[in-house]
Amino acid sequence: MYPTDRQYTTDHEWISISGKTARIGITDYAQDQLGDVVFVELPDVGQVFEAGAQFGSIESVKAVSDLFCPMAGRVVEVNAALSDQPETVNAGAHDAWMIVMELSDPSGTDDLLDAAAYTELVS
Repeated sequence: MYPTDRQYTTDHEWISISGKTARIGITDYAQDQLGDVVFVELPDVGQVFEAGAQFGSIESVKAVSDLFCPMAGRVVEVNAALSDQPETVNAGAHDAWMIVMELSDPSGTDDLLDAAAYTELVS
């Protein structure tokens, strides 16, 4: 159910690493728990975050949830389309990336889960 080409956090974010950059979004489990997403707040390009730091928030009809960085780095791109179409997250959470980061240390994945471990976490 969860793509095996990325890693996951216990806060329900996914990260797909390619070299020194990574795309980050929320998992299908997270969007399902949230319900209909109505707003996504994302950081500005250039902002720097430590692993575990809040980089934004996502609002649904049920709740507002914080978004956390799986790894440390600098934001190099944000998915601006989510401002106008936040429901895209509900349609395909594993395709609706939120930010792209240039990672401080691309090898620092020790605290992340693979798809099997994440599936076990949410079952």
